[in-house]
Amino acid sequence: MAMLGVITHTTTYKYAKPVTFGAHRAMFLPRRGSSARLLGWSARTSIGSKVHWVSDSRSNTVTVIDFSEPGSELTFTFQVRGVFFGIKGIEAFPLEARAEEVPVQYTPDEWSDLVGYLRPHAEDLDGSLAAWTKSFVAGDQDQTVDVLQRMLAAFRKFNYRARETEGTRTPGETLRMNSGTCRDYAWLMIEALRRLGFASRFVSGYLYDAALDGGEVGMTGSGATHAWLQVFLPGAGWMDYDPTNQINAGFDLIPVAVARHPGQAIPLEGSWFGDAKDYLGMSVNVTVNKVGEVADPSEG
Repeated sequence: MAMLGVITHTTTYKYAKPVTFGAHRAMFLPRRGSSARLLGWSARTSIGSKVHWVSDSRSNTVTVIDFSEPGSELTFTFQVRGVFFGIKGIEAFPLEARAEEVPVQYTPDEWSDLVGYLRPHAEDLDGSLAAWTKSFVAGDQDQTVDVLQRMLAAFRKFNYRARETEGTRTPGETLRMNSGTCRDYAWLMIEALRRLGFASRFVSGYLYDAALDGGEVGMTGSGATHAWLQVFLPGAGWMDYDPTNQINAGFDLIPVAVARHPGQAIPLEGSWFGDAKDYLGMSVNVTVNKVGEVADPSEG
């Protein structure tokens, strides 16, 4: 079965007095394809604006919003209604033999297509990232699925720390502090996997948490935009891995944007003009609610 769901993403910025706003760019529409079918969506702001849509070089949908008046409070409300299909695990998509051990053997055509996701992006001046990476392939521990699962499990020892400040920490900073957000964890795992020869990309999106629908304690990262990564494995394709919750299949992960690095997949960004001291802060609330089920045509 597939999930019929409604995603509501609200962000509010507050200021001590009216300020003016430059263009803002938002990424909130789930990527359409085998994992999602969108039935309707809307983008609204509390201040008068004009909205148009563009597609970037990675086929992410970007909402561009231009404002025509100032304000002391600016709220963005994005809503999506769609059918989301659960992503099956690797057991449903057997790896080709050349992908079963590290390093994965990509074909020349795959190398050409994936080079941007294979090349490390972050510096490792003190060697801490390299040392952490090598620990997952020490000795004869070179089975691809096992390496990925060991790396996921390693994040259980980290302390999740949500923060409102923008940006993503470097892998070295996350290792040194032994803590971070979902974006920090995803970026650390991506850069480690790239050093092992895996094509990996950053993913921003939403986390569906069935526990919240039942009023129970939910998974880490729900209630806000979420981040994880995808690894390209010949035979299986791009597979999701969420180091924050140590999951890699199911309805839980709804991708919105994919990127070579986190700076290319910011959920909402823009500019405002006024005194720096006038900024009072922001709040974000995301809900992903299941409203029904529909038959998955692939199971018919």
